[in-house]
Amino acid sequence: MAAAVVMTGSAKAQAPAGFDFSKAEIKINKLSDNFYSLESIGGTMGVLTGSDGVFMVDADYVQFGQKVVETVKKISPMPVRFLVNTHLHGDHTGGDAAFAMTGTTVFSRDELRYRLAHPSAGATGAVPPAATGAALPMVTYRGPVTFHIDGEEVDLIPIYRAHTDGDTLIYFRNNDILMTGDFFRSVGYPNMDRNNGGSLNGLLDGLAIAIGMCGPKTKVIPGHGAMVDRTAIVAQRDLTLVIRDRVAAMIKQGMTQEQVIAAHPTADYDAKVEQAQTTSERFLTQLYAELKAAQ
Repeated sequence: MAAAVVMTGSAKAQAPAGFDFSKAEIKINKLSDNFYSLESIGGTMGVLTGSDGVFMVDADYVQFGQKVVETVKKISPMPVRFLVNTHLHGDHTGGDAAFAMTGTTVFSRDELRYRLAHPSAGATGAVPPAATGAALPMVTYRGPVTFHIDGEEVDLIPIYRAHTDGDTLIYFRNNDILMTGDFFRSVGYPNMDRNNGGSLNGLLDGLAIAIGMCGPKTKVIPGHGAMVDRTAIVAQRDLTLVIRDRVAAMIKQGMTQEQVIAAHPTADYDAKVEQAQTTSERFLTQLYAELKAAQ
């Protein structure tokens, strides 16, 4: 669905330990006359261009921020006026400061800014350093927001307690492009960051909203993975419901988390899910915790 224009590279959910950011490259995909996606080591970014200036979605890792700034200049000589974060994780927000230092106004949900300034412990139990100054969004919002820029109408739609509690779904109406951030990814099983307000019901609600917004030609750009269409979101919603019900039944039988994981209730989906091996246990652990707590 996209034509590669400049550079090469591939998006990954997390930078490997000791990763050399100086060797990372950026893939630029031209999706229309004025819209591009950028893929790199972090989350997929969006770039809308025009005479009003550049509108961006997400900004990769902090170590990569300046390289993203330079890449956007290759697409458009206009300044980046606005940047919106889909959620708080560093592979999407780390580069914010590099853009803010050039005069870009960064927008996010209220919850996202708060969690950047007051971080929770990660999967290892370590608490990351708090963001300050230019690393924090300047403008925050609670409800829907619409930008009118570059002949486009860009809708920011809050998605509550899905991947995190600060997610935003972004729709470019004229381009018919939907950017989901990480509450939908076309690689791996769903990921509910419960330490940062994510939840199963919120995830399902977010997928339902995205499905409802998709037309037959809508391009869906996930937080990670290849661009897809509505059918891929429907498939992930259906998969989530099936595995949820399986895990709920196992909990009802008195099975422990370890027993549920050993039973491998995702087995018949693994061949269809890219990166299934590395994300199945995480998904089952999150489901177990969520469903067990709801008993």
